[in-house]
Amino acid sequence: MSQLPRLSGRELVRALGKVGFVLKRQQGSHMILRREYPWAQTVVPDHKELDRGTLRAILRQAEVSVLQLYNLLNDS
Repeated sequence: MSQLPRLSGRELVRALGKVGFVLKRQQGSHMILRREYPWAQTVVPDHKELDRGTLRAILRQAEVSVLQLYNLLNDS
């Protein structure tokens, strides 16, 4: 299950919120999310569909694996 899902920026923000990220501010179409512990910050573009390279870079910055992302998306 290493293949990345197709997500919008808002879907990714919702998933990252489950691991402690909060929206700090938004500048244009860029949403800046921050987690206090362990400290991490990432920028998520507010697009209908994120490019796979962009999604992979955001996950790397957020220290979230692809498997964790799938679990976050499937938790309701």
